[in-house]
This record gives sequence, structure tokens and C-alpha cells, in this order.
Amino acid sequence: MSDPNLNPPSTLVLSRPRPGVAQVTMARPAVFNAFDEQMIAELDAAFTQLAADDSVRVIVLAGEGKHFSAGADLQWMQRASTASVEWNVADARKFAGMLARIEACPKPTVARVQGAALGGGVGLACACDIAIAADNASFSVSEAKFGILPSVIGPYVTNAVGKRQAKRLALTTTRIAAPEALAIGLVQQVTTLDALDAMVNATVKELLAGGPDAQREIKTLFGQLEVGPITPEVRELTAQTIARVRGTDEAREGFAAFLGKRPANWIPQ
Repeated sequence: MSDPNLNPPSTLVLSRPRPGVAQVTMARPAVFNAFDEQMIAELDAAFTQLAADDSVRVIVLAGEGKHFSAGADLQWMQRASTASVEWNVADARKFAGMLARIEACPKPTVARVQGAALGGGVGLACACDIAIAADNASFSVSEAKFGILPSVIGPYVTNAVGKRQAKRLALTTTRIAAPEALAIGLVQQVTTLDALDAMVNATVKELLAGGPDAQREIKTLFGQLEVGPITPEVRELTAQTIARVRGTDEAREGFAAFLGKRPANWIPQ
């Protein structure tokens, strides 16, 4: 059912499939959920509102119809090609801000991917914490085919698959199937199309079992960590973080629930 707490957007469907869970569904199936200025603004607004809603624990990002997202709407890109540099900078900043909003959301985010994820659609999947794909999903960082580059999505793709794989995907624009996307880390789980919702729901159930403050801390801490040497500064950051979190009400409730063999009070009943 639709979420009555949010302003109704024109390019998205917002719903609450179960307590603690919000789903943001891109709803332009006629153009394979390609996004333009309007959808970018509405995605940014939806994630802003849901991040501030204490009743929301997990956010699922999905695409209506046969495909997750074809990326940038080509009519939008054509308009951009004839616009001024100043217009393009302002426009690109809005896209960059929307992806950053998703990536920095304090709540766990799950991309539900079926069919095609192209260009910016790959960026959306990579901006989410977890991406679960149907076995009919395919992925292409396709921008170079149109004489442009995957600039705004580049950091998210690189974080997901590493620099060499990201460069290969961007330079060749090759379309990879779900098994290869799983192998290189672009998605973390693959299942049949019929079982996609069940796998998403199973992951959501696991996420709801974790403490919401702990998950917020995980996203903040891991956002500061890089692959490489574990420096004294990193060790101190981790020690300070766990020392602070161990003394919180949520931690005390978590230990009490485990020892008392009962559900923690943050798990929706």
C-alpha cells in the first residue's frame, strides 16, 4: 500500500510492505525506469524523508516492470548536450547529490534488481548497501557509447567492484550477466526472478534483527575505512567507537535480550 506520510511523487511509488520497511519503486516502466530531473529530485526527497522517519528501519529500492533502471533518460541527456556549462554543472550536482543521499542514508538500503541496469542504473545499485539480483539481470556501464563518461556514478562503481573492474566496465561498456556481477561484487546475491522477492524479504528480516543505532554506527565507521594498511589512527578510531557504543542503551538491551532468550525491543513484532 502507498505510504500516506510522504508527498505523492509522480515518478515513484512509495510503500510500506511490512513494519519497519519502506520500498521506493521507480515507476516509469515505459522507459525502463530511466531517470530524468524529476525522478532525481523525487528520489532525493524520498530518501531524505525516509532517513528522518524513525518508523523506517530498512529501505528497498526497486524498479517497476521488467527492468530495474535504464539509467539516464536519453531525452534528458540530449537536452543537457545543448545546454550551457553552468546549467550542466547545476544539473550534474543534483544527480551527484541524489546518489550521495542514498549512499549516506543512515539506514540499511537494499537494491532489488531485475532485468536491465544500465549506466546510472548500475550507479543506483552500487549506491545501496546491498544489491540482490534476479538471474535475468544484466548490467552495463554504458555511457561511453553515447560519447560521455560514467563520472558521477564512477566512485560508487569503483567502491563496489574495485578500480580495474570499474575501468573495464566503463571502457568496454560490456553488458555482464548476473553471475559475473556476483563474482566481481557488483551484487551480493543472485536468485531466480520468481524467488527475488523472497530473497529480498529474507535479507530485510536479517537487517531488522540488528540494532538500528548499531547499523547507523556501522555505516558511519565503514564509510571512514579504506582498504589498505591498518594505521594507528584507524586502530584508535575503532577502539574509540566500540568503547562509546558498548555503553549505549541499545547495547544494554541487546545483551539483555540475548541472555534473556527474547527478541530485542527494536525488532518489529
